[in-house]
Amino acid sequence: MTGDASAVLAEGDPARQHDDGADWVVVATGATYEDEFVAFVAAARDPLFRMAYLLCGDRHRAEDLTQQTFEKTWRTWRSARRGDPLVWARRILANQRIDTWRRTRREVLTGLEQPDATTRSSTKSVDDRDAVVRALLLLPIKQRRVVVLRHLLELSEAEVAAELEMPVGTVKSSAARGLAQLRRTLDETRSEDS
Repeated sequence: MTGDASAVLAEGDPARQHDDGADWVVVATGATYEDEFVAFVAAARDPLFRMAYLLCGDRHRAEDLTQQTFEKTWRTWRSARRGDPLVWARRILANQRIDTWRRTRREVLTGLEQPDATTRSSTKSVDDRDAVVRALLLLPIKQRRVVVLRHLLELSEAEVAAELEMPVGTVKSSAARGLAQLRRTLDETRSEDS
């Protein structure tokens, strides 16, 4: 599948930068659609994987979601490339996660082995990050999506509303309730560990 006038991804307007500091804009160069998509995959792999991991909390599922997202993005690449392909792919990823959740209807959290005293200080940040991911998994899927996009990927309320196709007021209330629940869960976890 090639096109006559194609493009590659290039850095664009710094006012529209994404979570990794890059802004992808389709720029006409005469490259094939395949080349254009390969450049997109290379640039978007890490941000999409981080989002997938935060939404599902499991590295293997996150890899699967990321791969499925790229597959669906490729199938719709002609449409995705007209705007911001990362926004298009994030929407696909979020919807793919919902579809997975609907199929399984249950997520099982597994316990972590406790490190010994000599390795505790080196694993503190990993444990903290794991606690946040586990707390995210306890949120309802709608709140989890809003919190991940709004606070972990640092999108504006308007961007989240546009991506999730919901009113800005719903984004604000979902984010507030989600953050409050995260704080309660993390406080309970810390008090149990003490």
